[in-house]
Amino acid sequence: MTKNTLDKLRNNLSIKAKNGIDFIAAASILWAAISFLWTLEYSSYDKSIGTFIISGIMLPLALVLSKVFKTEWKIKENPLQPLGIWLNLAQLFYFPFLIFILLKIPDYFVMTYAIITGAHFFPYGWFYKETSYVIIGGFISIAALIIGLSIGPEMPYLIPLTTMIALIVLGLILSKSYKSKMRKAYNT
Repeated sequence: MTKNTLDKLRNNLSIKAKNGIDFIAAASILWAAISFLWTLEYSSYDKSIGTFIISGIMLPLALVLSKVFKTEWKIKENPLQPLGIWLNLAQLFYFPFLIFILLKIPDYFVMTYAIITGAHFFPYGWFYKETSYVIIGGFISIAALIIGLSIGPEMPYLIPLTTMIALIVLGLILSKSYKSKMRKAYNT
C-alpha cells in the first residue's frame, strides 16, 4: 500500500466518521456529568464508582449522537475502519491501573481517569489525520496531572470540568476541520 493510498483511506474515514465528533460530543456530556458528580458530598470511592457507571453510557450515547450528526460507524469499503474500534478498546487495558487507584488512592481516581482519557486520543491524531487529537489529548493529560497535584482532593471537580471544556474545544475544531475536508473533497 502506498502512502498516497493510505492517506486517501484515512481521509475517507475522517469524512465519513466526521472525525469522530459523535464520540467527542458524548464524552463532553459524560465529563459534564462526572464533573457534577465530583462536587457532591460522597466519598471519593463512591464518586469513583459513580464515574464508572456514568462512563458505561458512552457507547449508547455516541450511537444516538451518530444519528444526530449523521456519522458512519461501519465503512465496509475501508480496510482501516476496524482499527478505530481497536484504538478505542485499547483504553480498556489501562483499567487495571484505574482499579488500583480506585482501591488504594480513590482521591486521585478522577485525575487518573482524565489522564487515561487524554492519552487514548493520541492514535486518533494519525487515524483521522487530525493533530488536534494529539494536542488536546496531551493538554487533557497534562492539565489533569497539574490540577490533581496542585489542588489535591479539595476541588477534584476541576479536573473533569477542564476535561469537558477541552473536549468541547476539540469537538469544535474537529467539526471545522471536517467541513474543510468536505469542501476539499468536493472541489477535487
